[in-house]
Amino acid sequence: MKLLAATNRYYLLLAALLFSLGSGLLYFGVLWALQGEVEERLFQQRDYLRAQVQRTGRLPGTPFEGRMQLSATPQPEGLRDVQLLEPLENELEPYRQLTFRLQLDGRPQWVSLSKALLETGHVQRLILLLLAGVLGTLLLSMVLLNRWLARRLWTPFKHTLHQLRGYDVRQHQVLRLPDTHIEEFAQLNHTLTHLSERVAADYAMLKEFTENAAHETRTPLAIMQAKLEQLLQLPDLPAPAGPLIADLYAAVQRLARLHQGLTLLSKIENQQFAAAVPVPLAGLLREKLAQLEDFMDQKQLRLDVQLSAEPVLPLHPALADSLLTNLLHNAIRHNQPGGLLRVRLSATELVVSNTGAALAAGQQPAQFFERFRKQNAASDSPGLGLSIVQSIAAFYGFEVRYGYAADQALHTLRVVF
Repeated sequence: MKLLAATNRYYLLLAALLFSLGSGLLYFGVLWALQGEVEERLFQQRDYLRAQVQRTGRLPGTPFEGRMQLSATPQPEGLRDVQLLEPLENELEPYRQLTFRLQLDGRPQWVSLSKALLETGHVQRLILLLLAGVLGTLLLSMVLLNRWLARRLWTPFKHTLHQLRGYDVRQHQVLRLPDTHIEEFAQLNHTLTHLSERVAADYAMLKEFTENAAHETRTPLAIMQAKLEQLLQLPDLPAPAGPLIADLYAAVQRLARLHQGLTLLSKIENQQFAAAVPVPLAGLLREKLAQLEDFMDQKQLRLDVQLSAEPVLPLHPALADSLLTNLLHNAIRHNQPGGLLRVRLSATELVVSNTGAALAAGQQPAQFFERFRKQNAASDSPGLGLSIVQSIAAFYGFEVRYGYAADQALHTLRVVF
């Protein structure tokens, strides 16, 4: 719900509540006043009759509107509402009646003066119509006024939202927001402009640092790896030094893989793979399986491949290659000797399943998407493979699911396009 609609709802509810309360009070107040006026007229007529009886000893003819009845039978005195027959319309109509006692010819008589309430009924209906009209006009005016204010006063805010939706930090741009005479929107635009300046500067510095770090560390790692390879090939290498240099060489290789993975993650998060081309995923998958055939043979894995479709997806070639490589490497590296490697490709998803070690108590499949999280802490893997897979999937709006079947110790990674 929009902010203005929410505030309008509360304003309308408050206005309706107050107006209903005020209308009720006004209605009953007018009703009380009209009834009081009728009763006052009845009391005046009673006093007039008493005065005439005291002066003349008899009742005069009815000199005023209303009805007068005499009864020798005792009647309850005071005011009450009664229904009397209207002779002209032959219908019962509401009356206000005042009964009192008089001495006529030495005998008590009970006089009942009645005044019709039809006039007050007409006034009540008129009041209700007026109140309903005023309430409807008030509510309609508030709605129209708020709609006009929404178009006029909130236009700068909508412009700001439109600029924010189109903001792209990769273009090193700064937000250019329109000026407005509304102080709150002007402060918001000013703050957002300064924020975009800082974000653009920080992004540029981060990108430069990432590129420099990747470039400056790649060369020393390559030199170290080449020198260690030369040392291992020396014919007169002392025997005790061989295992030490081999361990050092393995550590350098692991560091190189870690450097490559972190650099790739940083580039994905910085959205530096903007270019995309149609990639035939089935052909690329066949190519990767052929490249990894030797690794699968070393573990004597049973390969089960089913390509039921040939999807062509708009991907960056390097990211498509990295996605498949990490999925297959993960399934081979963590597989058991003689285990199963199952690959399924359809138009909507890619599924890679492999047998592996059972999950320990408390381990959740989703944990392995975290960086440096490994099922086997002693593994030489840097623990970035699934993080890279998830980052690439998120970059293209894919969904990655990790499933585990305990009865078969089967780990399944599903990428839904």
